[in-house]
Amino acid sequence: MVRISETSLIKLILNNGRFKYVDVAKKLGFTESAVRKKVAQLEKKGIIRGYYSDVNPKELGYKIVGMIGVDTTPEEYMRVSKILKKDKQILKLWNSTGDHMFLFEVWFKSNEELGRFTERLEGIKGITKVCPAILLGRLK
Repeated sequence: MVRISETSLIKLILNNGRFKYVDVAKKLGFTESAVRKKVAQLEKKGIIRGYYSDVNPKELGYKIVGMIGVDTTPEEYMRVSKILKKDKQILKLWNSTGDHMFLFEVWFKSNEELGRFTERLEGIKGITKVCPAILLGRLK
């Protein structure tokens, strides 16, 4: 019995949260019910955690789309983490290794808004470094 490749299935649905089971089944060479069962298994395992929309912030009037890296003192890491999680201007937040302890996505309507946000971050006790990067365009 040939099984549906999790990787092949995920690659097909990754960029289209509104996929049709019948279309995916045709592309993979399986029945629609087999694809439905496999997707349900992936959801139950926590591999597929949800389905999201890909929004164009520029069309909503946001001129600045950025990623900001932030570092903290070790003793303030958890407290700063809680503050960042609650911040409504932060759309997506990751803790990371490498250049920064936290990385997050933000959208702003002006350079001034970005500047005020950055200054506010710099004023949070425990934050030692704030590194904003403006994203120019999505390549993939």
